[in-house]
Amino acid sequence: MTTYLISIAALVAVFAIATIRPINMGILGFAAAFIVGGWVSGIPIEDIQAFFPGDMFLVVFGITLLFGIARANGTIDLIMEAALKLVRGKPWAIVWLMFMLAAALMALGSVLAVGMLAPIAMPLAKKYGIDPLLMGMMLSHGALGAAFSPVTVYSVGIGELTQDQGIDVSPVLLFIVPFALNLCLAAVLFLVRGRSLLRATGPVGAEDPVAASDGTPGADGMPAPRTPVAGATVTRPRPATLVTDPVIGKASGTRPAVENWLTFASIGGLLVAALLGIDVGVTSVCLGALLLLASPKTVEPAMKAISWPAVLLVCGIVTYMGVLTENGTLAYVGQKAIEIPWPVLTALVMLVAVGLISAVGSSFGIILISLPLAAPLLAGGELGAVGFVVALAFCATVVDVSPFSTNGVIVLASAQVEDTKRFQRQMLRYCGYIVAVAPLLAWATIVLPTSA
Repeated sequence: MTTYLISIAALVAVFAIATIRPINMGILGFAAAFIVGGWVSGIPIEDIQAFFPGDMFLVVFGITLLFGIARANGTIDLIMEAALKLVRGKPWAIVWLMFMLAAALMALGSVLAVGMLAPIAMPLAKKYGIDPLLMGMMLSHGALGAAFSPVTVYSVGIGELTQDQGIDVSPVLLFIVPFALNLCLAAVLFLVRGRSLLRATGPVGAEDPVAASDGTPGADGMPAPRTPVAGATVTRPRPATLVTDPVIGKASGTRPAVENWLTFASIGGLLVAALLGIDVGVTSVCLGALLLLASPKTVEPAMKAISWPAVLLVCGIVTYMGVLTENGTLAYVGQKAIEIPWPVLTALVMLVAVGLISAVGSSFGIILISLPLAAPLLAGGELGAVGFVVALAFCATVVDVSPFSTNGVIVLASAQVEDTKRFQRQMLRYCGYIVAVAPLLAWATIVLPTSA
């Protein structure tokens, strides 16, 4: 009993310290693993080291390396340039474009999708008179909706944890359901804060940067008509050839180089490999190595782009969870959970708790912690195991709209607003809405229909 209580207290301390101090939770997880595992539980150090998740290390390292190369060699810029041309002059379409681009990047394995897009999307919001909160949250919902693509670290982590517990979760179901729920939330947000964009037709208060930059008139030879948007004057952009894109800040119409085509092929190859069941970590590392050989100049910026904090977080927490499994703490907690009446109500409480904690902490860390804790409860048979896993995954990630999350911090830092504190308060209020609504939504639409 004492060992269990110490183990749980250490887990709470790891999370609390990482929340109020700028210390990576993974470092604390490693320390707790060796202290609680070796000193309190008497587990040999060699056994604790064996809990290190080498496969997850390769996944996070390889994927962030691959997309670091894609950003360094300009492939991401080419994707953005092509995408912006599709929606020129339509602010509402720009919003949904950013949602879909964030989803696409995350679905392809880029855990830094919001980080890649926010520095472009938030200036676009100011230029086109788009509510910055709308733009930032649409970016986040797009990325979070695709967080469980088969090639993401979230999907791989959940897949391994559920397999260990004998739960067969379809990767397609795990991907589609959170995406659909995030899409619903994004649609509601757009209806509330973005309806006026349906009447807008261009940049606010200035001539179209595309048409005006080289003096080219509109296709009809007349000045572009103006439409009022939120009290400002807007113009309709006109198709034109352009030397420099004012938003991206690079040459527009640049043809992809050989290294860009190789990067496109590598990203596509990674997705295909994941769908075929080939190890994502090994594939991404090999493809990254080939790209670095083809373009040595990207080595330094690509290495800097590797998400070492995410690598450390995953490995530290998983190592500590191995200790809790070995010393019997997870089995003890799970047994106590089974004794609680009304498992369906217990599931709702767990979803709310996961959402609250994840809003100020690590969503992936919470998933890694909560799934093993919930295993005995699911073993009772009254709850649909697959439905609960999917609902928990959704609740743990959707709250990453919080300004305390990585996504939220990037959006806040990239927003071009006069009052940053006011914008942060807006983000907090929206996060509170999500924390209140998301668990109920997941419980009602996923858990209840799949439970006995």
